[in-house]
Amino acid sequence: MKYYLVAGEASGDLHGANLMNALKKVDQQGEFRYFGGDLMQAEGGTLVKHYADMAFMGFIEVVANLPQILKNLSFCKQDIAQYQPDVLILIDFPGFNLKIAEFAKKNGLLVCYYISPKVWAWNQKRVLKIKKVVDHMFCILPFEVDFYKEWGMKVDYVGNPLLDAKAAFVPDENFCQNNHLPEKKIIALLPGSRKQEISRLLPDMLGAAEKFPDHQFVIAGAPSFQKEYYDEYLNGKNIPIVFNATYDLLKNADAAIVASGTATLETALFDVPQVVVYKGNNISISIARMVVKIKFISLVNLIMNKLVVKELIQQDCIPQTIAAELDLIINNNDYRKEMLNNYDELDERMGKSGASAKTAALIVKYAAKK
Repeated sequence: MKYYLVAGEASGDLHGANLMNALKKVDQQGEFRYFGGDLMQAEGGTLVKHYADMAFMGFIEVVANLPQILKNLSFCKQDIAQYQPDVLILIDFPGFNLKIAEFAKKNGLLVCYYISPKVWAWNQKRVLKIKKVVDHMFCILPFEVDFYKEWGMKVDYVGNPLLDAKAAFVPDENFCQNNHLPEKKIIALLPGSRKQEISRLLPDMLGAAEKFPDHQFVIAGAPSFQKEYYDEYLNGKNIPIVFNATYDLLKNADAAIVASGTATLETALFDVPQVVVYKGNNISISIARMVVKIKFISLVNLIMNKLVVKELIQQDCIPQTIAAELDLIINNNDYRKEMLNNYDELDERMGKSGASAKTAALIVKYAAKK
């Protein structure tokens, strides 16, 4: 069968790559064409557009880049129409992908959506549109099944693909030596994968790092950037940057400062105590606070439905507050132990690996029926 996938950010690239790998095992003749990134490209098929040209976050940022977004939408629709896939697989990235779903549905294509849009967070009535334009929704968070049920929509819960990625991870036992890291405890800095995130968060992370001279801070570099981009923020500071080695970094880390997003859950799955940070355009944040219906922004806290990891947002996200929280994580044993105990409970709620394989099997099954 012919598969067309659309992933618009780094996390989608990771999940898309794992799904492609699983699809190849159940459909050895499968052909792939996609919007994605380096990880999906490594699985084969044809990369049409890289997510680095697509990822815009925040209300104001989306408006400012609307011409490029519309251009990407038009190009994606044309490419799908020309390719005529048996299945369209949309991965998260709802602002873009729901418009693509609407187009595909009108053109008689089977629309599968992997990793639900966060409709439970704001504008819940979007579920009504999803019911019309998506044939099969595959959810990765336990509470999403009940949420959709309340809106009269049946979905498939497949587990979380991050568990697949972790299960497939083969540690580099010489990570520290290969990266010339001194024998100090490591603090991981995960400033995100988008330029907007990095530019807003990395300076505050580096400011906090100055308070801990006895620790080695290491930046997890996003694959869509070069080392020189990060060097602009370092101003000669001795802070290494590692690329394509985030899991190795987390495996060796004593604590972490993490941009809100998928990485917060990955950090928890590696049992690394963390502080979560987020900064956006002031107007975008003001709008979000008016429309968002959730108490937390990090996946760890959302899944646990309580404050497990500290969230420092906007004006609270400054070097002093980050350093104060990091000091608690590092030096307060009771505080650290409580966070790790909550991580154990999180592991139980997350279940076992196999999301990619389950999703692939269901997609092939549904496509065969069609």
